[in-house]
Amino acid sequence: MYHRILVPIDLADPNLATPAIESAVMMASKSDGILRLINVLAMTPVMLAEYVPPDFDEQQRAAAEEALKIVSKETGLASARVTAIVRQGGIYHEILEEAKAMNADLIVMSSHRTGMRTYFLGSEAGHVVRYATCSVLVVRR
Repeated sequence: MYHRILVPIDLADPNLATPAIESAVMMASKSDGILRLINVLAMTPVMLAEYVPPDFDEQQRAAAEEALKIVSKETGLASARVTAIVRQGGIYHEILEEAKAMNADLIVMSSHRTGMRTYFLGSEAGHVVRYATCSVLVVRR
C-alpha cells in the first residue's frame, strides 16, 4: 500500500514523534516499504550570528544526524529500510520538498493538541496537510 513513508521528527521533543514512528513502522512492515526520517533545522537568525561559533550550523547538523541514527535503530526495521536526512529552512516547506524529492506515498507526523493558538495561526502539520501532494496521516498523542 505505502512504500515510501516520510516521518518528520522534532528532536527538541522526540517523544512526541513516537506514535508517528510506530504507525509508520507498522505501515512499512505490512507493505515492505521504507521510512525516511527527517529533521528540519531552523536557520540561525542573522542577529545571533555574531554570538555563536562560526561552525554552529555544522555542529547542529552533526548532532541532529547522530540523533536520527539512534532513532533509526530504535524503529526495529532493517537498516536498509530506514534512512534519515537533516534539512535546514522552514519546517513545512522542507518536509514538502523532501516528500517530493523521495516521491513519498505518505507523510506520517505527530501534532500537538489543537488549541486556540494553532487554530488561528495554523500548525506545521496543518500546512503539510494542506499542501502535500501525497497522503498525510497526523497522529496525536
